[in-house]
Amino acid sequence: MYSRRDLLRHIFYSGGALAAGPLLQACGSNGNGGGDAGGGGGGLPVGTDLPLEPGPLMDIGALRDSGVDRVFIPEGFEVRRVAAHLTNPVTGVFDPFGASGYVWHQAPDGGAVYPAEDGGWVYVCNSEINIGSGAFGSSRDGGVGALRFDADGNVVDAYRILDGTRRNCAGGSTPWGSWISCEEVGDGYAWECFPFGTSAEARRLDATGRFNREAAAVDLPQRIVYFTEDSGEGRFYRFVCDEADLDTQGDTPRLRMESGRLQVMEVEGFEADGYIESDTEARTLRSVRWVDVADVTQPQGAVRAALAEAGMAVPGTRFRGGEGLWIYDVPAALQSVPPGGSQPMRAVAFFATKGDNRVYAYDIDNGLIQSVFDNDFVDPDFDDVDNVVVSPAGDVVVAEDGDGMRLIVVHPGMPARTLLQIDLPGSEITGPAFTPDGSRLYFNSQRGPNIPLQNLDLISQIPGLRNGTGVTYELLVPEAFRRRSA
Repeated sequence: MYSRRDLLRHIFYSGGALAAGPLLQACGSNGNGGGDAGGGGGGLPVGTDLPLEPGPLMDIGALRDSGVDRVFIPEGFEVRRVAAHLTNPVTGVFDPFGASGYVWHQAPDGGAVYPAEDGGWVYVCNSEINIGSGAFGSSRDGGVGALRFDADGNVVDAYRILDGTRRNCAGGSTPWGSWISCEEVGDGYAWECFPFGTSAEARRLDATGRFNREAAAVDLPQRIVYFTEDSGEGRFYRFVCDEADLDTQGDTPRLRMESGRLQVMEVEGFEADGYIESDTEARTLRSVRWVDVADVTQPQGAVRAALAEAGMAVPGTRFRGGEGLWIYDVPAALQSVPPGGSQPMRAVAFFATKGDNRVYAYDIDNGLIQSVFDNDFVDPDFDDVDNVVVSPAGDVVVAEDGDGMRLIVVHPGMPARTLLQIDLPGSEITGPAFTPDGSRLYFNSQRGPNIPLQNLDLISQIPGLRNGTGVTYELLVPEAFRRRSA
């Protein structure tokens, strides 16, 4: 008889799948979601699923070699390069000195897709280096770049929308069509920039605080912006915008993100610098409360250190190495009140923590949180969870930071599926983002092979070799995997 790990090993190697986390367990709660800090309830009953349904990508098959840069994808999918560092994205010409104009940036990281009025779209993408520290001493790196596609998927323009910033890692799109780019440094800021604009239009969001930022996501109905922090002592944050901060003058309401309160999450039983050490404990659905940070004007790592040195309580549950973050708006037809909840589950924030290789699901309105993926049930282990994106059909896709170089599709209680894998060492997959119709998925190999005529067979045999400075790809998704079945 198979042991559990033997069974999971068999599933992985025979079907291109990983194992997902355990069942989401519903529970009662008197914690809050969108409101102010409040108490958490104890004695929550377990054993029932929260109302999340799998998407079509859970039905993909085993992987095959695409023939492109040792990228392995399921049958029926296609992949192509769309940009590479030191190459003009429109002409495809390798141009290390920029003689032909704009060239794609180094170390591509977090990204998002925005529809255009002509039927095309824009993919925006961070550059995770400091300005001016790129290859050849280039000042063209850093900040955020954009690829403009026409309705047929051709790259017709490429340009910068943010300059002069530091280590732009991940970020998040907004409902009103802008991109929040986050600086991954101890005193890092969030910046708002515009996919169809210029770097001159970008603005720094001082009111949202300073910390080692990773990703962002907006819940407009509650006037809240969520953030992860890439630190071993990191927190899960929310910035609650004041009512006056909501701008309703344009076609789409937007948050100015200029006035409000920065708060940290405290999970029931792990308040005041507590850490959920056990994966089993992390899988237990718990209520949360939100607590104001002690000082929003200073870098939060320094604030925590000062509080601890003074013998004072340090607010917030620790989430080690916060990474990707995405808010999934549950379709109205799938919304229901979880047992013990007070209202239908409208929106779920999925976020990853690489320090313990977990993906958490946070039911925003019911104030409930639970780990839905971890490495206890995975063989081989997932090596540092990273960016998170949810497809238009509801598939949760997680990127791998380590040498495994996979994008996996996870769903509570089901074996996860490997959507793609890159068989080259020394890089990481970043920036996964779907077009609004789910037909295309963009992603990067942050240190992918961008130099023409590289010997990939040789590179693949040298563990830890840095094989390049960045490539951006497009995965074409077949029709059958773009929407839920009726």
